[in-house]
Amino acid sequence: MKQKDYKKQVLKYTISDYIAAAISWTVFFSFRKLLIENTHIFSFVNDTLKDSSFIKGIIIIPLFWLLLYYIAGEYHNIFRKSRLQELGRTIFISTLGVILIFFILILDDTIISYKNYYQSFFFLLGIHFSLTYFPRLYFTTSTIHKLQDNIIGFPTLLIGGSDKAMQLYRDLQNKPKSPGTQIVGYITINGNNSELNKYIPSLGTIDNLMETINNKKIEEIIIAIEPSEREEIQNILVKAKATNVIIKAIPGLLDILSGSVKMSSLFGVPLIELSHEAMPAWQVNVKRITDVIVSFIALIILSPVYAFLAINVKLSSKGPVFYSHYRLGRFGKPFKIYKFRSMYIDAEKDGPALSSKNDPRITSFGKFMRKMRLDEIPQFYNVLIGDMSLVGPRPERQYFVEKIIERAPHYLMLFKVRPGITSWGQVKFGYAENVDEMIERLKFDIIYLENMSLYVDLKILIYTIKTVFEGSGK
Repeated sequence: MKQKDYKKQVLKYTISDYIAAAISWTVFFSFRKLLIENTHIFSFVNDTLKDSSFIKGIIIIPLFWLLLYYIAGEYHNIFRKSRLQELGRTIFISTLGVILIFFILILDDTIISYKNYYQSFFFLLGIHFSLTYFPRLYFTTSTIHKLQDNIIGFPTLLIGGSDKAMQLYRDLQNKPKSPGTQIVGYITINGNNSELNKYIPSLGTIDNLMETINNKKIEEIIIAIEPSEREEIQNILVKAKATNVIIKAIPGLLDILSGSVKMSSLFGVPLIELSHEAMPAWQVNVKRITDVIVSFIALIILSPVYAFLAINVKLSSKGPVFYSHYRLGRFGKPFKIYKFRSMYIDAEKDGPALSSKNDPRITSFGKFMRKMRLDEIPQFYNVLIGDMSLVGPRPERQYFVEKIIERAPHYLMLFKVRPGITSWGQVKFGYAENVDEMIERLKFDIIYLENMSLYVDLKILIYTIKTVFEGSGK
């Protein structure tokens, strides 16, 4: 699916939700004035446009609902919605939102009877839910029909070239209604030719899996390999999890009996979904909102610190105040990272090198900044623009990434998330002085990846602040 199609679909839901929230608040305001407060119709018409509470409400309330839907993940995986899940989620979020509105805006109103509260609550809940859900139901139903008729779909890569892969391809093609899987090609384990060549193109082997996923904009991969090739699954998973694809596999009898096979579509082929989100959608969104707010505030509040550090960097040695170079971020995409310069200029004229405890390339003030982690604070800008997060595995340069992957291929899994200013590996281990130490630190980042949550992020931030104030950083 093209990126513009996703943006267009999100825009449909966003506009619909905004209009629904604006209309429901207008109707609710009218209900309260006319039926609860018994305002005369002529007075209501004349005074409404002058009423500051109505004006503020018609502007703020719809934005409140959009923020709530965004946090809840309603605009995530927009083409993979189910009508039944849409119903349950809309009921839950509508109820939560109305409760928040009542606690914040309405409970301090003057009322004749508490019965008015119940009337108002259920009226707003009913009108908001109805105006929100039915347009969503139309959009979701329309999308499902387009997927089933193969008008739109998810570019899918088939891994395997054996009889099992051929049978899966036939099963998918013979389904009366498509689950949205559009196979664009296949790759093999050993590069051997396959009968699949008659139907879909061969796109290489697992050695170029990540390039194929990126070049063909793959959204799903299906592993269909023989039992004798099972040892390759780990290699496939490590590479695929570094990208933003959904990974599925053909189940065996044991998988079916153990309950691993989850039915997501009545029309699809039974498959095991091997990939999973690092965090629930609502936590991912809260994490991003927190990143933006904290970084914005930090850039303002820490401006005197920035000035102090900039002056001292300039006085400590010749050269620019800031140092920047490219590192690999989410999904292996390069980005320019910013730091206060802690080394003398031309420190890496002989090539990339990691710093050591008594590194002569580091200035005296640079040692102070590194011990306090102050050289990293310009990266709040990287967080603000979305290249990084407050908490996440530390990003590395291409040169060192290649060195690490030669010995620890599972490093690729870190590309699943945004890199961070601080990390569990940074807190527990500190700066690495060589590739061996980078691999040693990697285990902490993998543990973080498998246990990501807002709670864990908060703990890491607290330990990082403790490290800064104690000056105990390595």
